[in-house]
Amino acid sequence: MPTLLRIENLTAAYGQSQVLFGMELSVGAGEVVTLMGRNGMGKTTTIRSILGLMRPTGGSLRFEDKELSGQPPHRIARAGIALVPEGRQVFPTLTVRENLIATAADRHASKHPWTVERVHALFPRLAERAGNLARNLSGGEQQMLAIGRALMTNPKLLILDEATEGLAPLVRAEIWTCLAQLKAEGQAILVVDKTVAALARLADRHHVIEKGRLAWSGNSAALLADPSLKERYLGV
Repeated sequence: MPTLLRIENLTAAYGQSQVLFGMELSVGAGEVVTLMGRNGMGKTTTIRSILGLMRPTGGSLRFEDKELSGQPPHRIARAGIALVPEGRQVFPTLTVRENLIATAADRHASKHPWTVERVHALFPRLAERAGNLARNLSGGEQQMLAIGRALMTNPKLLILDEATEGLAPLVRAEIWTCLAQLKAEGQAILVVDKTVAALARLADRHHVIEKGRLAWSGNSAALLADPSLKERYLGV
């Protein structure tokens, strides 16, 4: 499996305050990988660094073997990375359909490009709400819309930041089911979330971050085999 994203010895800081200390992470083509950790440990900083929203102070961040560090966000997006941001951040005064087509693109000639109809098939509720303003959707529907909007850019790597935070259990289960379907279709995904049981079923590999450093990495079997990991690194 070729490596799509590789982060090596990444350091980052906000002014004089260093946040990442040699962070390591990789995602292979068609792989689902997690980034887990308590709040304030550096997950968001890692995501912001990948997307070019902040400039790392050191290390390497490569996508399809091309260095991303120092590239502006729009070039990183065009390279094939899409974000489903924490808090969803849909365009509130646009309709569901307008949200989906606002940033749609197929820059890499995908074999099966995402269309509005294909997003509707993945999330039938969005088809029912196609003419509704995004601000009038429920939180779960907004999360579906945010995922659909990201998919419409036909990304090689989909990043979800706090994928199911604040959602009702039934909606959360629906999101996990849809992510499993995307995985089955070969979509590479990096997901930040705290739901260990669901992530263990979905993901191939896991990264746990603690105080800006990679504290643990391994597959789902290893994650579930060591219950102390959750207490040490993921508990409140």
